[in-house]
Amino acid sequence: MTQLNLNVIGHGEVRVDIDHLIIAGWAGRDSAAVEHHIAELEALGVRRPTQIPCFYRVAASLLNPAPSIQVPGKHSSGETEIVLIPSPEGLLVGLGSDHTDRKVEAFDVTVSKQMCDKPIASMAWRFAEVEGHWDQLVMRTWRDRDGVRALYQDGPVTSLLAPATLLAKLDDSAALPAGTAMFCGTQPVIGELGYGESFEMELFDPVLGRSLSHTYRVEPLPVAE
Repeated sequence: MTQLNLNVIGHGEVRVDIDHLIIAGWAGRDSAAVEHHIAELEALGVRRPTQIPCFYRVAASLLNPAPSIQVPGKHSSGETEIVLIPSPEGLLVGLGSDHTDRKVEAFDVTVSKQMCDKPIASMAWRFAEVEGHWDQLVMRTWRDRDGVRALYQDGPVTSLLAPATLLAKLDDSAALPAGTAMFCGTQPVIGELGYGESFEMELFDPVLGRSLSHTYRVEPLPVAE
């Protein structure tokens, strides 16, 4: 079990116990774009998913709200994602990074996702407060590499399946069980996919004029050859 103490904006702190963590992959709304991306990765040696969207189960202990994570070598990179979290305050919207080892991803996607911690913001919103204008939310990522900060991901959440659609594909009940958090998919990167010394994430709500954000550093560990 992993315990998260989340600041639910406008409602105060809430403690959430997470027993299960799900990473949704290939969760784009545009099926042609998803297929194109699958073909691109196949050319790099990444196996085609067995279903679309695909749901990877990883250890809940990977959730990490700290300002830095340690990873093996310099083969990993972040992916900003919305995180759905059941709580005593109802369903919450959080912000996380599916930080993934790209070298391992070429031979086993599930193992690659298990290789790295999953940074998560300590702030959250109640889903009910953004459900009515969900498609106006915007996700952004900045990557710092070699001392240069650059926009790495940017776009509206309309590129991804809406929460209700994604949950219905996960389970017939169309709801997350208590104690289960789910990362909801990511957007294409701008430029080259790859390592950075730090990643800065933002989920912006232009209707209510507020953001969820989190920045984390990446500390590479030496890898013995």
